[in-house]
Amino acid sequence: MTQTTATSHTTTTTTPAAATPSGLRSLHLIRVVFSLIWVALVLTTSASLVSTDRPTAIAAVLLVIYPLWDAVATLLERRLAGTGPMDRVGAVNVALGLATAAGMLAATFATVGTALLVFGVWALLSGAIQLVVAIRRRRSVGAQWPMIISGGLSVLAGGSFAAMSASPTSGLSSVAGYSAFGAFWFLVSVIALTVRGRRDQRGS
Repeated sequence: MTQTTATSHTTTTTTPAAATPSGLRSLHLIRVVFSLIWVALVLTTSASLVSTDRPTAIAAVLLVIYPLWDAVATLLERRLAGTGPMDRVGAVNVALGLATAAGMLAATFATVGTALLVFGVWALLSGAIQLVVAIRRRRSVGAQWPMIISGGLSVLAGGSFAAMSASPTSGLSSVAGYSAFGAFWFLVSVIALTVRGRRDQRGS
């Protein structure tokens, strides 16, 4: 007599964890601090550089660090915001930041105008990614309107940087302004997430 043993297989599917508002607030505050320090360094060391100049060593380091930091911040988001395994959009953003840092390193051996062109293309693409991420988080986290506005403005600013990179009067001071506005919208996002969190606590 043959005994048949039935085995059952259970398949588990994992979905990306939703970002936590408190984690996002922490990450956005770190971004604010970094951006303000970066702006201060640009204004004190490199604001006088125009597109026809060759970047100084300090300016070159600052230009390479900025997109590199954006890639690092995307990786930090997994730890601070609890988003779980990195999704495709996050991986693309990290790859974009690393590629831009490499491109910026090459551009700093040319002129500020070339660096502005690379920066503009990166700002446009990273702004588009920010838009996608913010729209996806509207339901799970809420209070994403500052990031939607910031992403849209980044797309517009990136196109503007790319267009003005050939102008002899454009310079790194415009990039400092871009970073300052980015810090402002991250700060607004911190406030919006805090307000949303308090409303949720009152409703629970």
